[in-house]
Amino acid sequence: MKNILITGSRSGIISKVIDRIINLDYFIYLTVHTESQLKIVKEKYKNYSNVLCLKLDIDDEEDLKQIEDIDVDILVNHAGVGYGGSICEIDMDLVRQNFETNVFSSFRLLQIVIKKMMKKKKGKIIIMSSLLGHMPMNFLGVYSASKASIIMLATSLKNELKLLDVDIKIVLIEPGAYYTGFNEVMLDNKYSFMEYESFFKSQLDIIRKKESFIWRLIEKKNLNDIVNKYEKAILSDNPKFIYRSRSLQVIMVKLYSLFW
Repeated sequence: MKNILITGSRSGIISKVIDRIINLDYFIYLTVHTESQLKIVKEKYKNYSNVLCLKLDIDDEEDLKQIEDIDVDILVNHAGVGYGGSICEIDMDLVRQNFETNVFSSFRLLQIVIKKMMKKKKGKIIIMSSLLGHMPMNFLGVYSASKASIIMLATSLKNELKLLDVDIKIVLIEPGAYYTGFNEVMLDNKYSFMEYESFFKSQLDIIRKKESFIWRLIEKKNLNDIVNKYEKAILSDNPKFIYRSRSLQVIMVKLYSLFW
């Protein structure tokens, strides 16, 4: 039985992934950000003997210590945050929080887990990024930058591991727009300060309407495509480096990279 550690496990895409693999030959360390979330997932998975639910705030060094003694075969680094706002005025604390959680803390956790993988010379690390790491959108630039950083760090890590006699697979998951509630929170939270003081204050109604139209158009409610990608990444002995979805948005990203 392989041990899987999954961060950011409360809901959304990763909840569907857990449902797919929970009856397979895995012991799942299912982690969430807060104590209130922990109560919810403990209740949901109380009948599964192969699931241990933990409160793991990856930004908290004390929380990270509890991972040091776990022998992880597969790490699914899914936890993340998203704060929007214009590059020219977003509070630097929000910039730091995007990077602290999505990049610094995620890779600190990775370093803790990979030490044991190095000793046994095998393992798999699956990291959540985004197509926005390749194609930024207005007022989501900081979030996009954090996801682009993840892509660069994961690519460098994959190439570095080739120099060692180890079988540690690095996998990037790059979803497009799916309706999970995460995007809506990220789009809305910038208005908590832009409505009061912003260079764009006179344009906020137009910006809201445009964002609402675009995201209604591109978001997909059925999560099966990206859940399938996650499932393949977890189950495969020889996974691809990058799994992307959805197809049309992947094409848009490729066109953006060619012509921008």
